[in-house]
Amino acid sequence: MSIFFHEQLYRSNAVMAKLKNYPITICGAGALGANIAENLARSGFDKLTVIDRDRIEERNLSTQPYYRSDVGAFKAKILANNLYRAIDTKIDAKTKELTAANTTQLLKDSQLIVDVFDNSVARQAVKDYAEQFSIPCVHAGLAADYAEVIWNDVYRVPSDVNDDVCDYPLARNLVMLTVAVACEAIVSFIATAEQRNFTITLKDLTVQSLFL
Repeated sequence: MSIFFHEQLYRSNAVMAKLKNYPITICGAGALGANIAENLARSGFDKLTVIDRDRIEERNLSTQPYYRSDVGAFKAKILANNLYRAIDTKIDAKTKELTAANTTQLLKDSQLIVDVFDNSVARQAVKDYAEQFSIPCVHAGLAADYAEVIWNDVYRVPSDVNDDVCDYPLARNLVMLTVAVACEAIVSFIATAEQRNFTITLKDLTVQSLFL
């Protein structure tokens, strides 16, 4: 029986074939990026690249799929190792900092880009590259009890005012809601070519389509 038996029953064989062979690059392996990568891999995606230069810290363990024994290791490498052991999916882990100077090197094989970086400089570099080469790109971000999933054409890079803020409130439930919405937006795009934008608020458990 296939690992993706239930997903295949829901999606159809034709859609699952598209997912399996669709190259996606995930920019960031933190709360959103790591969980999105895991969710996509467990949904049948087989050509995933993850870019993240950061190492795992103890404070990451409540919102990211890592273990205490992983603290100090590169996020992207551990994520790749864990998913290979779990479901035999081989993720291309790049432990580099993405900048405007190396976007071509790091993103050149992407058919779709997922931006979940936690700083505006890297987000801008991703947005510019995707725009220049007409590559579909979806951005996901969190703030307090609010999150959004927005495609590149209408996305605006946020201010860099809070780029260096490390101690911010973050509920795991908002992370997981946003991951689910982002992954469904990705699958929907691959299946139908429709780019759907969403906002998510935790306090009222609301997911709304965003028309811009």
